[in-house]
Amino acid sequence: MTMNNVASKTPAESTVQMTHLVLPNDTNQLGNLLGGTVMHWVDIGAALVAMRHSGRVCVTASVDEISFLEPIKLGHMVRVHASINRAFRSSMEIGVKVFREDPLNGTEAHTSTAYLTFVAIDQYGKPLPVPQVEPISDDEKRRFEEAAFRRELRLKNRAAMNALREKNT
Repeated sequence: MTMNNVASKTPAESTVQMTHLVLPNDTNQLGNLLGGTVMHWVDIGAALVAMRHSGRVCVTASVDEISFLEPIKLGHMVRVHASINRAFRSSMEIGVKVFREDPLNGTEAHTSTAYLTFVAIDQYGKPLPVPQVEPISDDEKRRFEEAAFRRELRLKNRAAMNALREKNT
């Protein structure tokens, strides 16, 4: 049990994989999947992980980063792989990797990476405690440590921005 009296969980207990087919309505005039569609699928995958991990309704608190590494073309299959990296009191960092596969020749590529923070809430919108993450593999342990670093940066950036705004008012 953790200090929240909520049992910890491993990342594998809440991992989500979703598969999509890129159709004409999903593409821009170059035949590439729209970035906004990728972001939509990433947000849904991450939300499902957060809900599975916490057993609660969860809301997106921040999108810390999303990188587009390669285009995804019309007719490609898209695999969204989402997994929890770390839980804090009521917030959780979810990491998402997006892969594309060309079903005609079988080639695959990692196309996007994103980090999102979700918060578990009650029926009044108030934050609720969530289970801690128990990383098992070396990769899970690395992601667990990196999530704390990203959170620290996010909180420092928020404090610096608030100080700048205060100074300019």
